[in-house]
This record gives sequence, C-alpha cells and structure tokens, in this order.
Amino acid sequence: MSEQRLSRLNLRHPLGAADYDRLLKAWQLDLLILQLSFLRGGGRAIVNVEGMDAAGKGGAVRRLVARLDPRSYRVYRIGAPDPMDQAKHYLYRFWQRVPAPGELVIFDRSWYGRVLVERVEGLATPAEWRRAYREINDLERLLVDDGVVLCKLWFHIDPDEQLRRFEERLENPFKRWKMSDEDWRNRARWDDYIAAAEDMFSETDTACAPWTLIGAGNKRYARLAALRAVTEALAAGARRSGAAEPPLDRLPLP
Repeated sequence: MSEQRLSRLNLRHPLGAADYDRLLKAWQLDLLILQLSFLRGGGRAIVNVEGMDAAGKGGAVRRLVARLDPRSYRVYRIGAPDPMDQAKHYLYRFWQRVPAPGELVIFDRSWYGRVLVERVEGLATPAEWRRAYREINDLERLLVDDGVVLCKLWFHIDPDEQLRRFEERLENPFKRWKMSDEDWRNRARWDDYIAAAEDMFSETDTACAPWTLIGAGNKRYARLAALRAVTEALAAGARRSGAAEPPLDRLPLP
C-alpha cells in the first residue's frame, strides 16, 4: 500500500499581504538572477506543475514567470492529446518540447497524466498506466543525466476548499470560464484521484527527480513555495554544472 503523504500535508499557512508582497519580490528577483546567469549560460530546466483542480496551479505559474525574460521560457498547458498525438507514444509530445540550452520549460499538467487522469478515467489500460511508472522514471533519469534541471510540484487542497473555490469561480464572471462539467466529474472521483496521486508519489519520487508537495490552502503561501522550489532547484543545477552560483537573498518562508 502506498504511503499516505497528502493526508499529512499542512494545508494552512497563515501569511499576511505585506509579508507576501515582500517575499514575492525577493523570490522572483532570485529566480530572475538565476535565469540571467545559469540559464543564459546554457542551463536547461523543466518544471512540472500538477495538483488537484482549483489548487492554484495557474496563479503560481503566472508568478513564476512574472519577472522573467520572456525570450527564454515557455509555458505549455497540457490537455487531452489531439488525434495526431494519440497515434504516437504518449511521451512523444513532451519530447518535442524538451528545453533547448538557455531555456526554462513549464508544463502545466505533464506526462503524469498517464498515471492520473488516464488511469482514473479509464483512458489507459491497467497494463499501460502501470508500465508508465518505469517509462517516466527512465525519462526523468535520462533528462537529469543529460543536465536538465527537473522540478516537480504538486499543489494540494482539501475537498471543502476546492468546493469553495469552484463556487467562487461560478460567481465571478472573469473566472467562470475556468469551470466545466469535467471539473465536477473529477471532484466526484476525489478518492480515486488521491489514490492515483499517492501511487504516483510512491513510484516516481526518486533521488534524481523528487516531488515537492505544496499545501495550497493559502494561495499566497503556495505561490511562494513554488518560487522557492524552482529557485533552489536551479541553484542546485548551477552548482552541479560547475557554474558560479550568483548571490541570492533566499528569504525564508514563515
């Protein structure tokens, strides 16, 4: 049985607006410095963003790239594969988007769809999604061995907070577009998605490509935690490559 990690995750991190603004600017500046040093010097990085619906993934991605040079990062929002991609191995469309030297690639949803939504919704057979753990580990080991910095983030909330955010979206005309019947169908299978996520952590949380689990009940804290995880991953990549690590503030989170 998989270790139950999500049930032990702290989802509540009080954080005032003033502290948030101060820390957000500091961590965004650190990330920009690393982009202009490590990445511009030829480094490559991938950030995989996963999590429960309405856990704040999109807002965190926006804060990650807000101060970066747009010429050297790409954000891919991964949805259902089109017919051309369905005719190929499920990892094919990600191979096409592996970062070039000097580039940061962010996948908003990633190759983990095979062992999450495709598993839960029956879009992959048990043999296919069970085999995918090995395929994914092999892919990530290959990327890391080739010098790619890989940072994997999971944003988590509880069912009550998800419902509150769903209802808030429906009441806000600028956010209503985010809601669909699929969101409610996924919510109805909450326990199945949690079981799939726990298996995923158990099988793919490796030494070369560990998961960072973020308690996202407070959106402000979750955004800062994501910034910190990506910044520290890039700084570690700079050290491994022998590049001079630039001076960073790296202010601690409360």
